[in-house]
Amino acid sequence: MAGPDGRTDPTDRSPLPRSFYDRPTREVARDLLGTYLVHAPEGAHPPRVVRLVETEAYVAGDPANHAYRGPTPRNRTMFRGPGHLYVYRIHQVVCANVTTRPGEAVLLRAGEPVQGIGSSPQGPGRLCRAMGILHVHDGMDLVDGRITLRPRIGAPPPIQSTPRVGIRRAARRPLRFLVPGSPWVSRRPRPRRSSPLPPQPGSRS
Repeated sequence: MAGPDGRTDPTDRSPLPRSFYDRPTREVARDLLGTYLVHAPEGAHPPRVVRLVETEAYVAGDPANHAYRGPTPRNRTMFRGPGHLYVYRIHQVVCANVTTRPGEAVLLRAGEPVQGIGSSPQGPGRLCRAMGILHVHDGMDLVDGRITLRPRIGAPPPIQSTPRVGIRRAARRPLRFLVPGSPWVSRRPRPRRSSPLPPQPGSRS
């Protein structure tokens, strides 16, 4: 499906502007779904591309946020301004975020392979591995760097919000956003169980 400009190759489209990231973090997390994460390493062809299908927002006053207690050497990228790549390592796994307002960011959780992907991009660690995103990329400018985000092509996807996963603090907040039905979502939401109907008078339970 072509976009409004007639282009069907996401790498032909300009990166998302700084103003896209300089908005409330929840809005950015939702609007990232369906956009294209592109990594064009020097000398590599073709670039690696995925279509984002799952994100998580980390906002101010959020105890699960790395910046909850303020700036540190580890989270300094979260205070560099909107539109930067915040990359951190946890248990030898690398995870990537995009910065929004000061001290806030969106975790990139999963993507649908589009081009140049040799491994599954389900889950934040696997996504980084598939995209070749390393800890050395922490602080990269997403507007004019080799790792960028490109606009959606076609209509916006349906969006579902759920509690976050893989964390202990504030996990119940509905700050995880995903494309329902996508086979590339890292953890599919559990279907809600319907409450059993009460026994009718005269029936045998």
